[in-house]
Amino acid sequence: MAVSFDLFGTLVEAERPADPAEAVGAALRERGVAVPDDWADAYREVHVDAPEGAEVPLMAHVSAALASRGAEAPGNAARRAVVSAFDPAVETREGAVEAVEAASERGPVAVLSNCAVPQLARTALIRSDLDREAFDAVVTSVACGWRKPDPRAFETCADRLGVPVADLVHVGDDPETDGGIADCGGEAVLVSDVPLTAFPDWLEGRR
Repeated sequence: MAVSFDLFGTLVEAERPADPAEAVGAALRERGVAVPDDWADAYREVHVDAPEGAEVPLMAHVSAALASRGAEAPGNAARRAVVSAFDPAVETREGAVEAVEAASERGPVAVLSNCAVPQLARTALIRSDLDREAFDAVVTSVACGWRKPDPRAFETCADRLGVPVADLVHVGDDPETDGGIADCGGEAVLVSDVPLTAFPDWLEGRR
């Protein structure tokens, strides 16, 4: 058995911009980008035609939104602006450290997170109380290309852990996204049913 954990809302709480469009726009201006006057509208529009279940990296969306208004972000300005705009304060959720430790005693452990911002998941882990060495893999949608509940997200995670996806237990807070593991033959554990503080005992009961 292997265990994967959702990150945001499950293992940690991360402060996010109240107005993402404004935060990204401000970060772009700091990097010399001429942000269009109707940036808020451009940011909300869909600009990248992606397959169902695919993740569109936020920097790609931002670049396309700028291009839709005839603006450009030279070099890697879009990426740097996105990373800067989503630079969170992080709080580790109660029971998270113990839950990960208990899982690591049973088999391989991963983070599996829907996250369109590069580096954000690793930054959150660094700023948390979690031991990064306890994770055998950190899989994000921006890196693997697929968002939960798409089966390919769970399959990628299972492959990184070296187990069949049916042997994966996924712990998360969202029935719609995290619960998608059940459609792959794996098992979903929702923190609304099994809080992180109770997860070690839940695991012990499976021996």
